[in-house]
Amino acid sequence: MAGALSALSMSFCSMEAAAQSKPVTIRLGHVLTDSHSWHIASKGFAEQVARETQGRVNIQVFSGGQLGSEREVVEGLQIGTAQAGVIGSGSFQPIEPKMGIVELPYAWPTREKAFAAFDGDLGAALDKLLLAKNIVVLGWWENGYRHITNSKHPINKPEDLKGLKIRVTPDKVRLDTFVALGAEPAPLAFGELYSALQQGVFDAQENPLSIIHGSSFFEVQKYLSLTGHVWGAACLVVSKPVWDRIGEDDQKIVKAAAAKWRDEQRKMIAESDADFLKKLEEKGMVINKVDTAPFVAAVQPVWKSQESVYGPEFMALLNKYRQ
Repeated sequence: MAGALSALSMSFCSMEAAAQSKPVTIRLGHVLTDSHSWHIASKGFAEQVARETQGRVNIQVFSGGQLGSEREVVEGLQIGTAQAGVIGSGSFQPIEPKMGIVELPYAWPTREKAFAAFDGDLGAALDKLLLAKNIVVLGWWENGYRHITNSKHPINKPEDLKGLKIRVTPDKVRLDTFVALGAEPAPLAFGELYSALQQGVFDAQENPLSIIHGSSFFEVQKYLSLTGHVWGAACLVVSKPVWDRIGEDDQKIVKAAAAKWRDEQRKMIAESDADFLKKLEEKGMVINKVDTAPFVAAVQPVWKSQESVYGPEFMALLNKYRQ
């Protein structure tokens, strides 16, 4: 009997090993252009994984929202109809409100403090929340500091936003932030933004410099105000049903590649900002620096309103890294 059980156990192990050795193809999507660091780093990540797993894990990268909007991909990741993506972290708020803590206005005085938080205990705690939603976080990438562009006038103080129709990402914290600043915010999928600005549906939008340049918003927006109101992260994620199809040794390879390309992508953002400012000015944008103190004061009610959403544990983790 013992011999039969041993043979049966070996048979199951053999079947599991065979299943995990089958090649896995993963479609990874994001909403930005081919020239953006998300795409360049995703391609590098995919090439490294394919090479080091000897083709057992094959990642195909799709840019420009080809696999759907961020909201659609997030929904699909939970049930396995979407396989992987690089997603702006704020887009996870509809399925996990605590993810809004990532992008509280003026939360991160430096990029380095944010990196320490998301590579540390705060990131680990948020990873667990997404894992409960069937989403595996492979790494925290960067979207960068967000600034305001508009077609009307420079933004020097919160009062300059009064009456401006501004497109924001479809999440509560961002909407609340711009209500507090006196603007008229509304959400819109990123893929529809350029035409909405071109047609005058919106006066303004807010994004990092890399996206403002890469998406040619300088063609439909005259003024760029360096408000730096949010430092944004992005998550490299994979659906758990897909992740579970990858063998344990190959999972280690994927994680190591994700860490390498996280660092490479952050480096790309850091090195490109000054260059993008120069290019945007050459394209005719009027650029102004901003005294952020009045903006910081104006968004304090947003922080107060969100404390009950995140709870004392997450607020303590946030403040641990901001000091």
